[in-house]
Amino acid sequence: MKQKILNILRQQDGFVSGQALCEQLGVSRTAVWKCINTLKKEGYEIESVTRKGYRLLQSPDLLTEESIWEYLPEEVWPGKVICFPSVDSTNEEAKRQAALGAVDGTLFVADHQTAGKGRRGRVWSSPEGRDIFCTMLLRPEIPPESASVMTLVTALAAAAASEKHGGEVCQIKWPNDVILHDRKICGILTEMSLEMDEIAYVAVGVGFNVNREEFPDELVDMASSLYRETGRKIVRSAFLADFLREFTERYQIFLREQSFAPFVKEYEKRLINIGRDVRVIRRGQELVRRAVGINEKGELLVQNEAGETECICGGEVSVRGLYGYV
Repeated sequence: MKQKILNILRQQDGFVSGQALCEQLGVSRTAVWKCINTLKKEGYEIESVTRKGYRLLQSPDLLTEESIWEYLPEEVWPGKVICFPSVDSTNEEAKRQAALGAVDGTLFVADHQTAGKGRRGRVWSSPEGRDIFCTMLLRPEIPPESASVMTLVTALAAAAASEKHGGEVCQIKWPNDVILHDRKICGILTEMSLEMDEIAYVAVGVGFNVNREEFPDELVDMASSLYRETGRKIVRSAFLADFLREFTERYQIFLREQSFAPFVKEYEKRLINIGRDVRVIRRGQELVRRAVGINEKGELLVQNEAGETECICGGEVSVRGLYGYV
C-alpha cells in the first residue's frame, strides 16, 4: 500500500485528502495514517494539513523496492526487484538465489556491499548511501560463447543512463568500463553458470559511482563519480530505472539477433580506445597495438605495425592505455 500512496501523492501537484486515499485504496483512515507515518520515518517529507490532506514535498534518496518502482514501469522491468541495505556482493547473492530457483529477470540491489567484486578478482569499493550496486539475474536462451557480449550491451545501457543524468558525453573503455573525463564511473562483472552445454543463468553485476565525493588514494587517479565530474546530485532510484530501461531495449534486440552486430556503430562511437595505441596484456606478456574498432562478436580489433588485424577476446586479456588508465 505504501507504493500506491506514493504514486497517488506523486501524481498530484497539491494535497490529496485522506478520504480520497481511503476511497481509492479501499482502506480505512487509520490504515492510511499508519502508512503515511511509516513513509515519514523512511525519510519521505510529507505535509499533513487538517481538512486538506497530504502532500509529498520531497523523496529521500533510497534504494528500496518502493523507491525504485516509483520510477520503473512494470512493462519495462517485469521481473522481481529485491533490495538489501547491505550484502556481501549482489553477484554472489544472485548466484545463491539462482541455485534456489530465482527466476529470469530478478534484480538484486544493495545500498552497500561488504565484499564487492570487480573483474579478475579485484575488490569493488562499495560505501553506503552514495552509489548503486546491482545484479541482473538472466536466463537467456543463447549459446554460451555469446554470453560475454552481454557485458558490452550492458555497458552501452550504462553509458546512456549516465549521460542522461550527468548531462555530459560518456565513453566506454573496452569491454566494460564507463568513462567520464578519462575516469571510470561504472564497472560491469558478468558471470555465467552452465548446465551441460547450455546456460543455466548469467549474473550481470553493475556498479555505478553516482554521488560519491571521495575515493581511496589508490583509486583517485582512475575512478570518479557523476557528482564529482558534473556537480549533479543523482536520485539513485530514478537513475537505476533509466538504466534498466536502456538495458531492456538493447537486450531484447540482442536476444532476437543473437549478435552484437546491431550495436557495433553505437559502441564504436563511445569507444575511448579507438584510434589509440594500447597495451594488450595477455598471460603476463605485454604487446602494443593500435585499437581500430570491434566486430559483431564484441571482440576488440587491434593492428600491429605491419597493419595486420587481430581480434582480442575480453576474457583473455586486459587493455590499458600507454600512459595511464585509458
